[in-house]
Amino acid sequence: MGTLIGHVAPGFGFLLIGLWHLFNHIKLFSLHPKSYRSLPWFPFPKLRHLELLLIAIGSCISIAMELFIGPESHQPLDHDHTIPSNHLHNFEHASISLTFLLYSAFAVIFDLARPARPAAEPLTILTASAAFAQQLFLFHLHSSDHMGVEGQYHSLLQLVIAVSLITTIMGISHPRSFAVGFTRSTSIALQGIWFVVMGYALWTPGLIPKGCFMNQEEGHTVVRCRSEEALQRAKSLVNIEFSWILAAVVASSLLFYLVFSRRYAVEAEYLKAGGEDDESEDFDLESEKRSFVSLEREMRNIDLER
Repeated sequence: MGTLIGHVAPGFGFLLIGLWHLFNHIKLFSLHPKSYRSLPWFPFPKLRHLELLLIAIGSCISIAMELFIGPESHQPLDHDHTIPSNHLHNFEHASISLTFLLYSAFAVIFDLARPARPAAEPLTILTASAAFAQQLFLFHLHSSDHMGVEGQYHSLLQLVIAVSLITTIMGISHPRSFAVGFTRSTSIALQGIWFVVMGYALWTPGLIPKGCFMNQEEGHTVVRCRSEEALQRAKSLVNIEFSWILAAVVASSLLFYLVFSRRYAVEAEYLKAGGEDDESEDFDLESEKRSFVSLEREMRNIDLER
């Protein structure tokens, strides 16, 4: 992850997942405001588990890049099979990807196994929470620079990850809160944007703050500053950058809501005109997306009862 592409690629992944969740939360809440229920993941129209598959594929690519493709020897261990200090950050990044891989895998398994929803949904959310907790833990105790410009980017990233973690856990106790789902989706998108910004800001020579420079240390490029004044100025610029991006994300997410809520509000009116009662409907993703096998079994049960 300690490269431009290592930040930009996962950044776009987080951004796409965040926007996908934001769109679906707004759609569900606009169509079913009284029976809305937040969901840990959303099925794709033609390929149900596409979101989870993309997370799994991205996590596997990330692990391979960190441990086998990125290192010069194409393996992360030293000659005595120990982890060298210059590869510690590779294992940290790979561990983050591993927890997201576990989340996506078990989310698919729970969906295919179809256990009782009161247990399956909270367990899926807890697995997602563990992934964010692992991400927050390893970025907080990162083996890379904590004091420099990169450390400032990581400190602000931790704030966003903490919001994603808290709102994900709150999904268990507040499954019908649109605000929780909206905030979680927006924070995931903000994570992605900040990863992309971090990648370009730290690994593009023309974007390095005045008085600072790029330096190779133990096979890892870091930004160093020539004086304490230059360092403090660079950190202040990072803070201003984050505040502007935060304001832009808040405004964009609210505009996103206004546009799509108005669009689906019209569709909701048609549903009401057609005689559908939202108060009596308990919107259930599992029943709406039920497989053909389950439908066939239900039809057989009906025939037996007759």
